[in-house]
Amino acid sequence: MNEAQEPESPGLEVRTYFVRERNALLARADFGELYVDYYLYQGQIGRQHQPQHDEMLKEALAAVTLHGASRPWNETSAWTIHFQQPLLNVFVSATNPQRAVVGQLFTENVKDNGMNLFYADIIRTGEQLRRSTVDFEGSDVFRSVERYYRQSEQRPARFFRHGEEDFVMISAQPDCDEDWLAGLDDEAVRNLDKTETLSLLEERRYDWLCGCNQKRMLDVLLPVMKSDPEGLFGDESNVRISCPRCGMKYTITRETLEAHVIQTEAGQGS
Repeated sequence: MNEAQEPESPGLEVRTYFVRERNALLARADFGELYVDYYLYQGQIGRQHQPQHDEMLKEALAAVTLHGASRPWNETSAWTIHFQQPLLNVFVSATNPQRAVVGQLFTENVKDNGMNLFYADIIRTGEQLRRSTVDFEGSDVFRSVERYYRQSEQRPARFFRHGEEDFVMISAQPDCDEDWLAGLDDEAVRNLDKTETLSLLEERRYDWLCGCNQKRMLDVLLPVMKSDPEGLFGDESNVRISCPRCGMKYTITRETLEAHVIQTEAGQGS
């Protein structure tokens, strides 16, 4: 390694364990490092959420990461959680092939659906996207994910706070002792290594990463540019667009987008 180079970040470590005799899967991580990256990114794009909203997004990031760590390596999970009170949408995603976690929160122009809704998109390499939608009650992020597990995964899962930014997810596996799972609380989970036999299954690492770039934003604008360029730009020479996954803002000039249309059409014709 070049001495002038900074060592790569090891990323957020998530450990999964099998709880023997209970037939349950336990995923755990301390999200302090990921939250630092999240706040640095928020500063970079000029965002600052209300404390309550901020906590909801952080809990959703923890939940989707622990969920992702318990899923196959070729799977991506993208959740949009719509809350009525407060009226907002929380988007989070865990992309296992790129070991990437990202998310953002929407409070403007949020449609009032009349109920809380949990949308889960599941993408596996080489397969079509699968979506499920579940309604839930309240404004607790972890309870909404537990509801999703019950309805869509057809098995229970529970979330616990092991420390201030240290969270645990325990999900049922075949022949799980569901009465034991239902009776757990935060204190019991803190002592599981003393009361239960835990077998380490895997260690995974995740980074705060979206992967968006100007090329992807050009592709997003491409259909509109082809159908209604005047409606897109009006009298302006550029248009601003935000990445729907992370909120990064991009300024796209008309000239750049016109060139992208020509390049795309030439590629399709070859």
